[in-house]
Parts: sequence; structure tokens; C-alpha cells
Amino acid sequence: MTSYEPSGDRAAVPPYDAVVLAGGAARRLGGADKPGVHVGGRALLDRVLTACADARTTVVVADARPTARPVLWAREDPPGGGPLAALGAGLRRTTAGELLVLSADLPFLGAATVGRLLTALRASDADGVLLTDTDGRDQPLVAAYRAEALRRGLAALSTEHGGLTGLPLRRLTGALDLTRVPDPVASFDCDTWDDIAAARARIREHGHVLDEWISAAKDELGIDLDVDMRLLLDLARDAAHGVARPAAPLTTFLVGYAAGRAGGGPEAVAEASRKAAALAQRWADEAAAAKADAAPDATPDSRPDAG
Repeated sequence: MTSYEPSGDRAAVPPYDAVVLAGGAARRLGGADKPGVHVGGRALLDRVLTACADARTTVVVADARPTARPVLWAREDPPGGGPLAALGAGLRRTTAGELLVLSADLPFLGAATVGRLLTALRASDADGVLLTDTDGRDQPLVAAYRAEALRRGLAALSTEHGGLTGLPLRRLTGALDLTRVPDPVASFDCDTWDDIAAARARIREHGHVLDEWISAAKDELGIDLDVDMRLLLDLARDAAHGVARPAAPLTTFLVGYAAGRAGGGPEAVAEASRKAAALAQRWADEAAAAKADAAPDATPDSRPDAG
């Protein structure tokens, strides 16, 4: 068993598939629909699906429901047969050699962590790479596995026990060679209402709230576009300071509209932002020059538009 320290870099990766287990009973939440519980304005399931959005195929093992992006649906037989049976049902609908396996209650899982898991898997000879939580405990439902290792293990267990229903996940993972990636944030899962409250509080902290809001807004509006948010924020600041405070939201709206008319995409947004920022700077320069040139005893009647 080895340990791997994440570097934070996302390497170019070949296709992988993802299986998301979302059909649990959520007994510690009083039987609530846990995948549909909202954190930061987004359902927990949608947050997880966003993290693995570049998977070639994503299978959600649960009853079908509306989601932020298209997925395939599967269900273990009988429903409620436990995580091993659910994993087997999802695995049957995948074909990639590498498989991301996730639970549907991970509010802080992001694409960067998915990339670290896959990169670590490819850098080792292990059967899988999983996250460990703040106490060092394995989180086998935040992991990347070699699909063939899972298929072999599930087939052996099914033969031994006459099926997978009711078997604990550790019966599979205990027989695999696994690499560990410590990540107490991305491995945080929501089992109780206290966990939900903690997640909701964290995303409203100063260092997280803006990114969370942008991600939620893009999901809600159906926008899959990565743009330079710092550029847009700088533009909004310049418009607010150099023109007037209401100019900030109106200018960023106009930038988006112009970028859309130009065909969309990050480059169109950046070009429209640069033009608007240059205009805001010219506006501010003129205002500063006018103020410097004004006579000390100037009155309102000396303005060019004075009647």
C-alpha cells in the first residue's frame, strides 16, 4: 500500500468513465433525498456530476431524475442491494479502462481532484487510487480504479457468494492494491444534517463564495464556459470606479452580450472585456483631466452643457 501526495496539476488524460452511486437510503438524514439536497444552490448530485464532466460516459446508479448534464442511469437488482451491487450495475454500462467511482454526497469534489486521482493511477501500478479523509480513513467512493481489476474482483465475489447484494464494499477494496491520496476537503461527505450545515457554511466563507456562486450560476444557466474571472472582476471594478457604480453590472452584461454575438467562447469574452476595459480607462482619464483643468473658482454654470 503506497501513499501519494497530490501535486495540483491536471495532466492531459485519455478517456475515463464515471460511476456515481446515488441510491442509498440516507438513514442518517431521516430518509431525505440526499442527492437532491442543495448546497450552495446546487443539488449534491449535480455538484459531483460537474466534477467529472469530462468523463466519456457517466453512469448514475439510482432512480432517474433531472440532472445538470446528461447521464446514463442504472439500478441494482433488487434496489437497495448495497454499494457493491450498485457498483456492479454501474460498471456494466461502462467500457473505459479507467473508472472513477464516486458517491453522490461530495460537496467539495472538483475537477482538479478528479485529475489528481487519474494522474496518480496512471503513475502507479496500483489497482486504484482513493482519497483519505481528515482522520486518514479510506474513502473508496472517491476513487479512480482500473476497470478490469474491479470486474475481476466483483466476478469473484459474485461467484463466491451467489451475488453481490448485501456485501460490504470492503470485501472488494480489501483485495485490491490501492494508493492513497490525502485530501480532507474533497473527501468530505454529507451523511448528517450537521454535515450539510457545515458544507453550506464553508462555501459562504470569503475565500469560496465567489467561485461557488459562479459555478452555481453556470449550472443553472446551462453555460459550460471557462473564462478569466479576474479579467471580468477587474473590468467591473474599473467601470464602477471610473464611471459609476451601476456601470459595473451593466458593463459586464454588455460584454457577455457582445461575446455571444461574436460566437461565444473564452476568447470572445476576453476580447470584449479588453475593449470595455480600455473604454473605462479612457473615461476615467477624461474625468481626471477635466477635474485637473477646472478653474479653482469654477461654478456649475461653467460646464459645457450649462444653459
